Amino acid sequence: MSEPLARVERPPAESFKDRRKLLVVFLVYSHESAPAEYKERCERYWLQVAEQIGNLESKIGAVRHVYHESVHKTGEEGLSFIENLNPFSHHLTDTRCAADAALEALEEQDLAAEVGDWERFMMLGFLSKKVAELVSDLYSQAQKKRNEHAVGVIDSTLGPDEVGLLFVREGHGLQFPQDMEVFSVVPPALDELHRWLRDEARKPAGGGDETEGSVEEDPSAPEVA
Repeated sequence: MSEPLARVERPPAESFKDRRKLLVVFLVYSHESAPAEYKERCERYWLQVAEQIGNLESKIGAVRHVYHESVHKTGEEGLSFIENLNPFSHHLTDTRCAADAALEALEEQDLAAEVGDWERFMMLGFLSKKVAELVSDLYSQAQKKRNEHAVGVIDSTLGPDEVGLLFVREGHGLQFPQDMEVFSVVPPALDELHRWLRDEARKPAGGGDETEGSVEEDPSAPEVA
């Protein structure tokens, strides 16, 4: 079952006793050269995420396992990777690990790298329809295997009555086990950020005709190492 966090005001703890709980947070990235308006919205988003995670933990229990997209290491190595990837999600992860939560290796490195390579090929574009279809099919196969691996890691490490925290991109396509309560942490600031990005994309570029996509959702999202 999946419920937007904004609709879960006071979930009764007894309703989830002995069930596995997973809090899902969508990754939002920023970087030094990003517009000030974007940075402000990004910071507000992560502040609201932190607040809502804390509220949920007070009702259903503390996070015991943390899972982060692109991370294939555990412990300090994994934390260092996240720190370079996204300081916001690193702070939330580091805080939970300091309270004895375990950072799990969500990714299989070679498989994640393969998906990243296919994504780069697709972004370049193709002259041949045959090649485009071939690359698209190979990408879909690799992404399916990657998702299955990630779900397998979560399923094998998150025990009964435990709470997990997953940081993942929007549109991830993960299919979670039916015995797992999934809470999507979606604060109001995420919608504000989406609206701002859409408005920026509609602005004329350089005083010429309007162009779509002039501002990206994740302006600094790095590739999988």
